Amino acid sequence: MNDAVIEEIQKAQALNVAGDKAGARATLERLWETADDALHRCTIAHYLADLQGSMEDELRWDVLALAAFPDLTDERTRAYDDSWRARAFLPSLHLNLADVHRRAGHEKQARHFLGEASAALDELPADDYGAMIRDALTKVREAIDTGSTAPLVQTT
Repeated sequence: MNDAVIEEIQKAQALNVAGDKAGARATLERLWETADDALHRCTIAHYLADLQGSMEDELRWDVLALAAFPDLTDERTRAYDDSWRARAFLPSLHLNLADVHRRAGHEKQARHFLGEASAALDELPADDYGAMIRDALTKVREAIDTGSTAPLVQTT
């Protein structure tokens, strides 16, 4: 399915990868203002979290991404891509919350969200994306266990 908003989100991510974080953030913030679809809101907030200058702002966007999830259905995700399942979003959403809480020194909250991410791992596809999330979960778990609040290279 052709989805103009998803295409704009992908363009914003390309800006981010190219080093234009401000351009990516501006595009996603503009999209957020009119997004009324759970897939769009969840995805936009998820990516906006990574573009914030403070952990507080990152946490706010990660919370907004997870808050959009209950309205996300398989029917909606499959309307965009037949291979997608809504619940496959959960490990990444919880993992991002675990990591930002870890970096903020909130060990209890970090462990809670790490547990939620771990409990949802069966929802991940057996592909490169699933492997990336599983690997990131291991890295976040190790960082929590060692008490590290240092940023990881990439969580999701």
